[in-house]
Amino acid sequence: MIKDLFAEKKQLLSFEVFPPKKEDEFANAFAVLDSLAGLQPDFISVTYGAGGSKSKKTVEIASYIQNQLHIMALAHMTCVGSKKEDIDAVTAQLKEVHVNHVLALRGDRPSYMSDEQFDSRHFSHAADLITYLKGETDLHIAGACYPEKHYEAADLESDLLHLKEKCDAGAEFLITQLFFDNEAFYKFLEKSRNAGITLPVCAGIMPITSAKQLGTTVSLSGSAVPKQLADIIATYGDDPADMRKAGIDYAIRQILDLKAHHADGIHIYTMNKPKVAQEIVSAIQ
Repeated sequence: MIKDLFAEKKQLLSFEVFPPKKEDEFANAFAVLDSLAGLQPDFISVTYGAGGSKSKKTVEIASYIQNQLHIMALAHMTCVGSKKEDIDAVTAQLKEVHVNHVLALRGDRPSYMSDEQFDSRHFSHAADLITYLKGETDLHIAGACYPEKHYEAADLESDLLHLKEKCDAGAEFLITQLFFDNEAFYKFLEKSRNAGITLPVCAGIMPITSAKQLGTTVSLSGSAVPKQLADIIATYGDDPADMRKAGIDYAIRQILDLKAHHADGIHIYTMNKPKVAQEIVSAIQ
């Protein structure tokens, strides 16, 4: 179990991948996973569409990780557009392929969801999904956390109250939203510990290899951009090769600092780019 690794190892290393959008892209997805497996991560997580649209692909990729690569798979599971029977169907699929870890998420509201549908959703929050899974399945569950608070939360303090609910509902460890400012992460850790949240926390790091990627990432995550990273974009943004190198270097320095501060784990958002992950892992080891 992943939760046991935190007690056995000083720091975990894990990756996130996403399923291919088209059936004919699966061969490349498996090649990406084969490359990442060579870096010996403790687990690999697989994303899942907010409306459940990619659930079968998530299960297929997670099964390959678990059963072919023999690395623990963490399948994302979102509930914003799901009813109990939808969740039951996915959990049955996961059980069939022997994947027993999920990252329980509310998920972002799909564009097609009306206000009425959103307000009457079956699972209001991730904590509700965790409570349901703990009562109905044998799954081991991780939760998400937000060092700079969830974008819908009024403030970090209220966000931490919701996070405590996830922990009390049965989450076994936490993975953060990506962030670029380690100081924000350290302050979050201190406040979360003061709030009685004692679970291991994996720090989510996304290497920024292009200026366009940063804009998209910030708009989706709400993460703040420190001056140092903004300066990198200003200096190298028009030169793809230099921007890639500088972005990877920034991620490496972030991770080395996190390791020096005894972070429980490093979770790299790979964007399905194994070469970037390889460069980072080579540097941080």
